[in-house]
Amino acid sequence: MSTLENKKIAVLATDGYEQSELESPVKALKNAGATVEIVSLKSGEIKSMKDHKWSDPVKVDKTISEAMENDYDALLLPGGVINPDTLRGDEDAVKFVQSFFEKDKPVAAICHGPQTLISADVVKGKTMTSFPSISIDLKNAGAIWKDKEVITDGNLTTSRNPDDLPAFNKRIVEEFAK
Repeated sequence: MSTLENKKIAVLATDGYEQSELESPVKALKNAGATVEIVSLKSGEIKSMKDHKWSDPVKVDKTISEAMENDYDALLLPGGVINPDTLRGDEDAVKFVQSFFEKDKPVAAICHGPQTLISADVVKGKTMTSFPSISIDLKNAGAIWKDKEVITDGNLTTSRNPDDLPAFNKRIVEEFAK
């Protein structure tokens, strides 16, 4: 079992994240010993989506303007339809994501989460997976898209949907421990 003691993980999310795609990986990371912080566009709380309805909120630890890549060992991007679409339109969020790639730190994205990676211009040449509806977007941005449960290419780990969370969680704990 990989351990993440002394590792600090940023979870970049905003209103409209898929509840299970934030909660399940965060639980896995914390169970492996990591410190996890929710980074968002606003302070206070952000609301999740579950079964296409607003659901439980989560407390924001830092706003994107307060967060620095140097404070974290890895980055997690949960999906949801609204969440990544909002994040990819925020210049500071995009720069935050780019900074992890510039330092070759581990990054993980699930479902629609890779949309933010497209706007960060970090997918070209990467073998990835995602929710099938954004596969064409990833291909158009230069990624090599595969329909697989979980894929790791260099510092990037991607997964398709909530059904893949057990495999995704196991892999990100392994990758974030490196």
